[in-house]
Amino acid sequence: MRFEGTVKSWNDDRAFGFIAPSQGGQEIFLHITALPTRTTRPPLNQRVTFELELNQDGKKRAKNVQLAQGPRVARPNRSANSPSAAQWGGATLFAIPAFLLVYLATALFWHVPLAVGVAYVAMSVICFITYAIDKSAAQSGAWRTPESTLHLLGLLCGWPGALLAQQFLRHKSTKAEFRSAFWATVVVNVGAFLVLSYPGINAWQRIASGVL
Repeated sequence: MRFEGTVKSWNDDRAFGFIAPSQGGQEIFLHITALPTRTTRPPLNQRVTFELELNQDGKKRAKNVQLAQGPRVARPNRSANSPSAAQWGGATLFAIPAFLLVYLATALFWHVPLAVGVAYVAMSVICFITYAIDKSAAQSGAWRTPESTLHLLGLLCGWPGALLAQQFLRHKSTKAEFRSAFWATVVVNVGAFLVLSYPGINAWQRIASGVL
């Protein structure tokens, strides 16, 4: 037997939400695995039809969910003070080229070793792959990568790759708390890069020579 309802909430990071049944009553748990193939996120207020089953705890959850045809209720507009991934994408496009210019100038005038640039590229690739794995895990309900690990990889020179992953994979791009912590790691990383590159400290050369 199929029922009708409306998607009332959705958590991208945990890949589940809840359906409000049209006939009323308790909201029904909805996991992304119950949605049609290639559906990654149901719009809020989307009408759906579904079947019911019981989980291991005896609670109802939706299965074989289908998006219902017909007009949808308009989704609320986001204000300018609540940027979506698309709105803050400009920061992504600006931050990486800006840092590249800073890096090139610093390397030219303060003689930063090539290994530092290689470290940024390598860690960015690792960070992007880690984000992709975590997004896939979120969609399949598998084990997730802790946010602390994502922040650590960003802090350890991988933040350019994290920015690209957030922008192009649309992962971890709307959670305000996560983004605030992420940008803090970017500031710390860039600040540490400049301090360690300063000729008066010359930390890179001392590290390379084995003094540190």
